[in-house]
Amino acid sequence: MKKFNLNQIAVLLVALVTLTGCVQDDDFDVPTGISGITEYPVSGAEFNPISAVLGNFLSGTGDAITYEESGVGVSEKYTEGYIVSSDEGGNFFKELIIQDSPENPTAAIVVQVDKNPLFTQYEFGRKVFIKLNGLSVGESNGVIQLGRLDGGQISRIALNQVSDFVLRTSEIGDIVAKEVSILDFNNALESQYIRLTDVQFNRNLMGLSFASESNDEFDGERLLENCVTGASVILSTSTFSDFKGLLLPDNRGYIDCILTRDFFDEFYTVVINTPEGVNFTNPERCDPVELDCGLATTTGTNNLFSDDFETQNTNSLISGNGWTNFIQSGTEGWEAYTQTGTNSSLGVSARVRPANSNDASTVAWLITPAIDLDTNNGVTLNFQTSNSFANGSNMEVLFSSDWDGAEATITSATWGVLPAAYIVQDSDFFGDWFDSGNVALSCGTGSIYIAFKYTGSGDPDFDGTYELDQISIDAL
Repeated sequence: MKKFNLNQIAVLLVALVTLTGCVQDDDFDVPTGISGITEYPVSGAEFNPISAVLGNFLSGTGDAITYEESGVGVSEKYTEGYIVSSDEGGNFFKELIIQDSPENPTAAIVVQVDKNPLFTQYEFGRKVFIKLNGLSVGESNGVIQLGRLDGGQISRIALNQVSDFVLRTSEIGDIVAKEVSILDFNNALESQYIRLTDVQFNRNLMGLSFASESNDEFDGERLLENCVTGASVILSTSTFSDFKGLLLPDNRGYIDCILTRDFFDEFYTVVINTPEGVNFTNPERCDPVELDCGLATTTGTNNLFSDDFETQNTNSLISGNGWTNFIQSGTEGWEAYTQTGTNSSLGVSARVRPANSNDASTVAWLITPAIDLDTNNGVTLNFQTSNSFANGSNMEVLFSSDWDGAEATITSATWGVLPAAYIVQDSDFFGDWFDSGNVALSCGTGSIYIAFKYTGSGDPDFDGTYELDQISIDAL
């Protein structure tokens, strides 16, 4: 076996220190041969703001629009923007996202490029010119993008052409995340660098990583919740990212991210460049109160409340039997319906289905009469749920012990959750109905109301459907 003596080791260490000392901090910031330009490379070039590029596509038929190739008599066309994406953390791959201003942008777009990595030359904040001649603008997965047209689809600019189409300038903008609310998400904000304030990850996700759990196939999807409005959005993280194994922070705070759509264009998601975009420094979480008595082994024979909706008028709002049917936002509430086929109802069932309602927001409550837990022993709750694809919408089973029964005070009352109750998941087969389990309420006290609350995704054209039936509250 060969051995190093102490003198050899010392020489090796000195050599390593000497070599690393020659590497400057800015070697990756400004690579050799990429000095940057200060103005358009072609005199008299035609400037097309990002908003005009987007408008060029949106005003068409939905097919990709291709800019004329450069040539004699053809004017050079460019757009410009500041890079807000970074593949340094491995969460973006072969794409640049640019917006029209470092602060308070009005438009942004994705540029597909067959180059990796990008951050060493096209770093966060760098202003770039994009040559439009020969490129196409179209929509992919619900997001408008620039690239080469291939078979009707937007594909990447070839590696040997990237420097011809994406021209680095000398300017690095100070990017300021645009503060927005989840409730304000719309297509005009897509691809912009935004800040969501006073948010936290859902309490049921604590202890999980960003994207390295066994069920994370391509992306880890983690639910972010706003502590003021209760609105939520999915943070999507690539399973190829460098930080996929980091644990989610358990505090609350703000997150700087890019607004986009999920792969199937069903709902909005947000993506971070690196974990530094998550700034959760407030240790005070805003988790709801829980009434968690687990599941009971027996169900009493003393029925306190029940409804199978068979006496309701179909296509009308649920009424009577002590129900409070409250539409907090939008025009759609819990209504009776009947349906056959693969996605059949249980006779007559209740549902919320706001798709194509043109409502910017849908929040609907269906609340039982008061249930006295002090005068009844072994109280349990049972119900069944189904959905026709949740599509980013959400259903909760809540309880309140301080609501006074008036519609005007529903939103100001304290509503907690019943975590033991199973509610159909978007991953469940849409044609099946799922039992809640025999949810025990025996550890609660006083008089409570139980609410079935639907919250839409925020997309008026694609809100999901939740269905409810076979509700029974019993005591021993």
